[in-house]
Amino acid sequence: MSNPLPDPFADRPDWAPLPPRPVETVPATSGTELRGRRVLVGLPGLGWRGDLRADERVVQGSRTYVPVIPEHEWYRAESEQVEVFAPLVPVERVWVETIGERPPPTSPAPSGIRLVSLDAPNRRPPTPVFDADAVTGRRVVHVDNGVERRDLRAVTETYSGADGDICVRVTPELEWYRWAWRGQAPTTLEIPVHLLWLE
Repeated sequence: MSNPLPDPFADRPDWAPLPPRPVETVPATSGTELRGRRVLVGLPGLGWRGDLRADERVVQGSRTYVPVIPEHEWYRAESEQVEVFAPLVPVERVWVETIGERPPPTSPAPSGIRLVSLDAPNRRPPTPVFDADAVTGRRVVHVDNGVERRDLRAVTETYSGADGDICVRVTPELEWYRWAWRGQAPTTLEIPVHLLWLE
């Protein structure tokens, strides 16, 4: 009879939620709907650029392109109903962010250098905010009673809240970007750090 593998979540307190599902990428050539989706562009072996949003594919001649807009411009266009310039990127150079499946519990990975393939954007497992060096401006996921709230940005580093909890203030991404183009301070929400992950 074999011994079962140890459960890495066995030491997790009852109040601590499971991590959110990870962000994964799929090629835009897969036929996934694109309008408003987060995308990365780049070339295998060269590198990747993120913080972009896509519009639907455009066919010109025999080539298919994806209009790609910096994320802050996409939010401005949607919120203010203004036209923005969207360069056309060949579809084979575009990867779409999707929400993957939560992997089965495994033992923690050994610390050290993590090597990735340059053939496609790497998979990003969620990182607990309390393990991060800095969080201001980063995309975060708030997990509350099993519900994942995404499209949030951290607007502070960790601090001690009024009740003694270690917290971070977050805001919806639209307000994060509106803060930049209008100078309008965002509405923020104080979240205990154990409920937040870097996306």
